Amino acid sequence: MSDKLFPFVPSATPPTWLGVMGGGQLGRMFAHAAQKMGYKVAVLEPARDCPAGHAADHLLCADYTDEAALKELAEQCVAVTTEFENVPAQSMAFLAERTFVAPSAACVSIAQNRLEEKRFFTECASTSGVLPAPYKAITSADDIEIIPETLFPGILKTARMGYDAKGQIRVKTREEARAAFAALNGVDCVLERMLPLAYEISVLTARGADGQSVVYPIAENVHRDGILFTTTVPGPNVCQDAAGKAQAAALTIIAQLGYVGVLCIEFFVLQDGSLVVNEMAPRPHNSGHYTIDACITSQFAQQVRAMARLPLGDVRQHSPAVMLNILGNVWFEGDSDKAREPAWHKVLALPGANLHLYGKEDARRGRKMGHVTFVAPELAQAQESLRAACEILGIAL
Repeated sequence: MSDKLFPFVPSATPPTWLGVMGGGQLGRMFAHAAQKMGYKVAVLEPARDCPAGHAADHLLCADYTDEAALKELAEQCVAVTTEFENVPAQSMAFLAERTFVAPSAACVSIAQNRLEEKRFFTECASTSGVLPAPYKAITSADDIEIIPETLFPGILKTARMGYDAKGQIRVKTREEARAAFAALNGVDCVLERMLPLAYEISVLTARGADGQSVVYPIAENVHRDGILFTTTVPGPNVCQDAAGKAQAAALTIIAQLGYVGVLCIEFFVLQDGSLVVNEMAPRPHNSGHYTIDACITSQFAQQVRAMARLPLGDVRQHSPAVMLNILGNVWFEGDSDKAREPAWHKVLALPGANLHLYGKEDARRGRKMGHVTFVAPELAQAQESLRAACEILGIAL
């Protein structure tokens, strides 16, 4: 085996360290998976009180661009990854000069910019067979005046720093597009045509440094107010044809990127059955949380394997599953500001319930605080537990 592909196997003396850029809940769950496999984990994060910092073996409390901290992380760790897509790409490149980094700065950079992402998807279309929604780059007020009428109604999105529907405004007319562009402070944007959506799916895939790739079962997602509400696998509406095309496209995209690690790609299935690629996340993803309880290898264990250059794990799903996102709203009664602890004992009494809380002390409306995954021998049983949990927690279905 060449040095390039030599695995970073876990060792106790001295310990083998893996690094994570970012201190959120994805970093926390990565740390749990890595520690289970015998690694120690170092996290670089500006906030001292962070979910991943509570779980990590070492927390470097510093800015993502702090060169001294980045050097320390690189010296300590045999490999470094990221738990969110907006970590500065230049910091990932700086680390890559000193240690193994997965995914690469180039891959992260594409995912950070919706315009670059859509251009890349378009380049891939000849082999992936899937295009993004019709769009136009909006980098100045003048661009709005030459938007084709066929792009209305549409969604104006900031090119950078958008997530959970942040930085997005629906527009029906050119006049509304002008107002939306001004409201977004005139930053680079992309206008996407709104399409007749039937449902949304996400494809979780992973690729090793040796080029080996795997793809998980298709997840069907439901969003509320731009935030993921539930993920169901197998998706009740997903037809075999759409699933096969999406999985094949995801494998093509990850290979063309030369990507190493876990990558989630979101697709829209339109009312006529056609497929449109939406966006990608260069990391484990909210819609992949079900893999912790329902698959042989979780998405986080898969990320560990990829960055440590180990063989990728088995992606088989052993149980149908439904994942429910838990937002800070459930800590409050109706519209009241009075906080109370949700009835977790009642939720955990439900068949197949697996509760994952992220260690965030400050519950705020709209803030992701955890998730519950329901597994069962039959999907209908998992869905029934979901309905019961929503009733317990006061979540409308």
